[in-house]
Amino acid sequence: MSGRQTPTFRIIPGEKGLAADDARADLRDLYEKYGASVHGRCSYLLRDRSKAEDAMQDVFAKALTHYASFRKEASPLTWLIKIATHHCLNLLRAERAGWHTRFEREARARNATDPGPQVFEMRELVIQMLSLVDPETQAVAIHYHVDEMTLEEVAALLGRSVPTVRKRLSEFAAVCGKEFSP
Repeated sequence: MSGRQTPTFRIIPGEKGLAADDARADLRDLYEKYGASVHGRCSYLLRDRSKAEDAMQDVFAKALTHYASFRKEASPLTWLIKIATHHCLNLLRAERAGWHTRFEREARARNATDPGPQVFEMRELVIQMLSLVDPETQAVAIHYHVDEMTLEEVAALLGRSVPTVRKRLSEFAAVCGKEFSP
């Protein structure tokens, strides 16, 4: 017995979207043949054993769901590795999504019992900086820096071009720089 074990995968009979029994049997064979390779790809990409095992289960669940659309133009291993790669990259992309950091920051802020005077000083400073620019530049600065929208999203929301949004952000940065310079 080798030191590396592949996690087991259970196929649940009667699950919605499953193909015929022969498709489940085919997929079970694919799992036995290629499960270790799929797990290896997930482990390599995710760099976390627990996440890799979960991802491997998801990959075979997706394969089971889409087995009827497998055209057999490529080898089954190629098909499964492609599913695994896309799934793991999507997981990594989701982890890096901006909403994760915003959520964590907001959770910490909610849990902070005494934010201290620095928070109020910072708010006052931001309000002061915003008061030095016109309302459109204020909106651009808030949407870009606070709401973490992209230049394109801010431009679409305000009905302006991306260069105009970029110009407004530069103006805001220049005003803030003048205020903070000695």
